This record gives sequence, structure tokens and C-alpha cells, in this order.
Amino acid sequence: MPAFAGLPSYDLELKDGALNPQTLKVNAGERFKLNLHNTGMGPVEFESPRLRQEKVLAPGAESFVVIPPLKKDEYEFFDEFHLPDAKGRIIAQ
Repeated sequence: MPAFAGLPSYDLELKDGALNPQTLKVNAGERFKLNLHNTGMGPVEFESPRLRQEKVLAPGAESFVVIPPLKKDEYEFFDEFHLPDAKGRIIAQ
């Protein structure tokens, strides 16, 4: 059984420059899985320098990243291919 099975998980849809949801609220101090879904017509790149995560997805592709436990704070992420509009944040509370 993979180490990430059973982790709390959250879905993020990336669609041609739109992020849904733009704000994710998670529990501080808890490792979690972020499921990425590219439902758009072109490629997307989920990126967050502060979280040290980066993932490119082709149109229609799905993937995930595992985020280590976060301190209470806000963490920005964006779709590198659709800036400046495609920005979001994770709020660890």
C-alpha cells in the first residue's frame, strides 16, 4: 500500500487559466494529497515555490502532489502557463 493512501485529499481543477477552487483550506500540521485535474484544452503547470512543488499536466491529464505538514499560514500556488490570472492559495489553519 503506497505511503500516501489514506491521506486527506483535496481536488484542484485547472482549466485554461481558471483554478477551482482558488482557495483551499487545510489543517495545519497535517500531510495531505492534492489531486490535480487538467480539464482544459491546453497544458497547465501547477507550481508553488514556497511548497517546493511543480507539476506539468497535458490536456485531460490527472496527477497529484503530496504536501508535507504546513505551519499555520497562507501558501500561494499558480498555473505557470496562465499567469497573471491563474493564482490561488492554500490556507493552513
